[in-house]
Amino acid sequence: MADAFEIKAQARHIQITPQKVRLVVDVVRGMDVAKALNTLRFMPQKAADPVYKLVASAMANAEQNFDLEPDGLYISSIFADDGPRHRKAPYGGRFAGRGRFRKIIKRSSHITVVLAERDGADYGGF
Repeated sequence: MADAFEIKAQARHIQITPQKVRLVVDVVRGMDVAKALNTLRFMPQKAADPVYKLVASAMANAEQNFDLEPDGLYISSIFADDGPRHRKAPYGGRFAGRGRFRKIIKRSSHITVVLAERDGADYGGF
């Protein structure tokens, strides 16, 4: 499995917190690409849309650039990392207890997906 062919795609600076993206990403990890796209299409979470677009883009890259069949692909690795945080200052914020002031922090995510070819022996019935 270590010498298998892998296709990698990234989406950077997505304006959704990584914690919310990880809830969606954990659902589709290890699935076949077609099943993952079908699952993501009907998920109610806001993070499902960028993850859907990223998986579809990785599948298109595999077809167009590497001449691979989409039927034999699965999501071998997918994860969401922290992106840069936008702190709205000096005037954007909230009043806190004891006369203090807290900044508003807008978090972002970097999503990475790695697709691999599924061999006949590796198929576990996902």
